[in-house]
Amino acid sequence: MKVALVYDRVNKWGGAERVLLSLHEIFPQAPLYTSVYNPMKTPWANVFVLKTSFLQKFPYASSVHELLPVFMPLAFESFSFDQYDLVISVTSEAAKGIITKPGTLHICYCLTPTRYLWSGYEEYFKNPVNRFFTQPAVSYLRKWDYIAAQRPDAYIAISKEVQKRIKKYYGRESEVVYPPVDLPSVKYQVSSIKGKEAGFFLVVSRLVPYKRIDIAIKACNRLQLPLKIIGTGSEEGRLKSIAGQTIEFLGNLTDSELVGYYKACRALIFPGLEDFGVVVAEAQKFGRPVIAFYGGGAREIVKEQKTGLFFYPQTTEALVSTLIMFEKKRFSSAICADNAERFSLALFKKTFMSLIEKLKDHV
Repeated sequence: MKVALVYDRVNKWGGAERVLLSLHEIFPQAPLYTSVYNPMKTPWANVFVLKTSFLQKFPYASSVHELLPVFMPLAFESFSFDQYDLVISVTSEAAKGIITKPGTLHICYCLTPTRYLWSGYEEYFKNPVNRFFTQPAVSYLRKWDYIAAQRPDAYIAISKEVQKRIKKYYGRESEVVYPPVDLPSVKYQVSSIKGKEAGFFLVVSRLVPYKRIDIAIKACNRLQLPLKIIGTGSEEGRLKSIAGQTIEFLGNLTDSELVGYYKACRALIFPGLEDFGVVVAEAQKFGRPVIAFYGGGAREIVKEQKTGLFFYPQTTEALVSTLIMFEKKRFSSAICADNAERFSLALFKKTFMSLIEKLKDHV
């Protein structure tokens, strides 16, 4: 089969980008189509032949894509996939809206239905003034998003949580294939974490509002617990302003450095409501328990009392109570690591390919 991959935008690094690299291992010759591409921020994408839309010619488009949502439908509809037998869109926004001919199988690996239009609408547009001025664009995009969601021949969801959203917002059925956890099992000693003692709590995340990193910071401030935060984002300045002396921001790290911090931490704190939560599975892979908000994909990964603890509601007070409870618990590294085997790269490849084989005869 001649295969193409499609992704919303190539200008960052995170769990979705790891999925793309895993798909590249399955289909090494497949080009990657996307709306915009920022090569300075995405060295991981060097393995792909990149094909960008007309938006790439817009000044600063790859850095300010948040200002261009009304152009995204046209960007993805402008691509031609007539030469391909199989197209896989990996998307949480507009990439599913590509147009393919009847003989081309289009599988959408859905990260979530467009969050700011559906499940996260109230959060994104909670400011009444902002909501008033953006309502016409949102109405247009919601209509287009629903229509575009009918175009894929089949859906694969990254979690049961996302599977429910796909049914709710798009009226489509889907299969669940969990994203792979593929961080290298490098030999990285705790002592090699320069000048830092083991026994800290860890957050690994983009620093954006819906991740709710502020809850973890405030809870660790209150209990005077050491917390290390890996990642960058638009909230970094505000989060640093509320962080006490026990909080340390480490920025972005290499995979081998990240593995070292996973292995050294007491537990990963995961305070956000996520579609899946790759970092939760990563921490489990390296034998670490997780303290997570009871919601979203984390409920499908963490086994309560066996590989971690949940807190609820999504408040500082609830997390403080759970952190105090955690102090009295003991968790087995082996059990945590065994739990993560459900998210191996080998299983992802096998399951994904078996679904393709099942679907390709029905186009």
